[in-house]
This record gives sequence, structure tokens and C-alpha cells, in this order.
Amino acid sequence: MSRSRILGLCVLLVVGTAWTASAVSADDAHQPGELFPEIEWFDAGHLKVSDLHTIGYALYGNPKGKPVFVLHGGPGFGCYPRLVQYFNPQTFLIVLHDQRGSGRSRPPGELRQNTIQDLVADIERLRKHLNIDGKIMLFGGSWGSTLGLAYAETHPEKVSGMVLRGVLTATKAEIGHVFSDCGPRLFFPEAVARLEAALPTNFSGFSHAGLLKIFNSDDRAASLKVAKEWFRYGIKIGRLHTPDERVEQGFGDWDPIPTCRIDCHYMANGCFLEEGQLLRDAHKLRDIPVTIINGRYDMICPPVTAYRLHKRLPKSKLIIIEEAGHSEGEPATTRALVEAVAEFE
Repeated sequence: MSRSRILGLCVLLVVGTAWTASAVSADDAHQPGELFPEIEWFDAGHLKVSDLHTIGYALYGNPKGKPVFVLHGGPGFGCYPRLVQYFNPQTFLIVLHDQRGSGRSRPPGELRQNTIQDLVADIERLRKHLNIDGKIMLFGGSWGSTLGLAYAETHPEKVSGMVLRGVLTATKAEIGHVFSDCGPRLFFPEAVARLEAALPTNFSGFSHAGLLKIFNSDDRAASLKVAKEWFRYGIKIGRLHTPDERVEQGFGDWDPIPTCRIDCHYMANGCFLEEGQLLRDAHKLRDIPVTIINGRYDMICPPVTAYRLHKRLPKSKLIIIEEAGHSEGEPATTRALVEAVAEFE
């Protein structure tokens, strides 16, 4: 199970894969620690970033505000409206974009020309396309934290600050955590058993590489069966409490195969990073203020990684949420993220 895709999984269940424009009432009053009301995007479009890929983006908030790039969790997923609500729309220019092969980007589920280096370059392309000359803030959870760190370590001079949740630095141990005997198997044996029952009889052991073969196969029925169970598994272990009936919601006509394909493509390749690279190069971020938030009972990205990153960043703050798992949608985590963003206003 890829720990980095769960943010997208958990919220996708509720809001879907693409952003939508939503009206906001002038009477809505914002309370400290609460999400801001939904707002409409004021601009949206597509940017061709290679001979193959075009990414979708949308802009919210104040066109002259402090620019913040929101990096969605889960390779293969996309942004969703809730992510805008962490930010004061009068203060921030909020930039959402769907990564290659994700959400409104095209083509969907395409693995070619799709590495973390490509995604880092796309952030730069979009920043320049939007004529943003100053530094940008980064906001990302789970896989979004991985991409945020990769971008910041590549372009530290262009980053004003970061808010990260559910940290994944993509080491072998982190990526393999969900398959290990000391991970979710101990706490969600029924979810593991259901996933195992959906696998082909000739499938030998859990691995992202093995799952990728399934999602790349010509047997669509088998791929779809496993992809849906992979989705259900991620939803189940992503929060402290997820009722079974909620896990079954949200599929509709959505095809999870392209998303699962990209997810396993990244995890099977170590996210295209050298082993330990993001922690090794964390010293490049020593002058950047970073707030790190992690659930104490995060089954996807355990807080030990957040702690190790914090110890390498002198201007960082680590907040462990005692009553939370992985999802940004858990109340205490949502509140902590809103408060963390407010400190950057």
C-alpha cells in the first residue's frame, strides 16, 4: 500500500478528483482554526509542460496576495476544493494544479515522462507561466510533502515557507511500511485479508512492482477488481475511524486504474529519488520556516519520519496530533493546518 496516495484517497471519497467553482456567502464568518468558506476560482486553464503532458490548474483568492502552491497527495490523484479552504482568500493567491496524469491533467494515467524531477520542473514552469517573480509558499500532505521537499531542495531560494503534513521522504523503509508485519497488518487485519483475497492466485507477496504489473495488464476486469480493493484498503487505514459504509461510497463511474498505476509507478521506483536523498539534503532548507504536522497514529506516514526531518531543520516546528491518523480531514489535523497557515499570513 502506498502511503503517499492516501490523502487523495480519503478526500476523493467525499469530493471527487477535480476542483469546482463554488459560491461563498458574504455572511459567512470565519472562526480561528476553522476552514475558510468555499470560494470561486478566478482563473483556470491548462499548461503544456512536455510534448506529451498538459497539466490543469486553477487560481483562487487574492490575485496580488502571497502565492502558495498546493501540492496534492497521492501520485495520480488531483486537487480538490477543500484544499483552498485552509487559506485566507484575502491574504493568499492560492494555486492548485493537478500533477502529470492526474485529475484534469492529460493524458490520464500516463507513466512516460512522469518522474518526481518532471513534477518539480512543472512547478517551476507553472510559477513562470503565472508570472510569479517572488518566493512561493508550499503546502502539501503525504505525497505532497515528498514533492514539496523535492522542489524546495532544488529551488530553496524560491521558497518562503512550508506547511507539511504526513511526511514521506520516500526511503525504502517508509515505502515498504504498509507491507511490513509491524505496519497496518497489526491493526487492520480484516482490511489486509480483503485486499489479499482480491489478488490473482499467482501473485507472490505484496510489492508495488507486483501491483504495477496488475494495473498495467490487459486483463481489465482483474485490474479493476484489485484497484478498487486497493482504494478501499487505503480509505480504511487512513483515519482513526472509517465506517465500512463510508468506504463503499464515492466510486460511481470513476475508474481507479490510472491512479493506481501512477501511484505504484512512483513507489516501485523509490519515487525516482536516491535512497535517503530528501533527508540528506534537508540542510538546504535550514533558512526556511517549516511547520510539520503528523498524526500520532498515522498508519501511512508514521511520525518518526516527521521527527527526523524536524531535527534537521533549525527553523522547523513539529506538531504531533494525538487524536489523529493520516487524513487531513480529521478534525484536530484540520484545525492544526489552518492555524499553521495563519502564521504565514
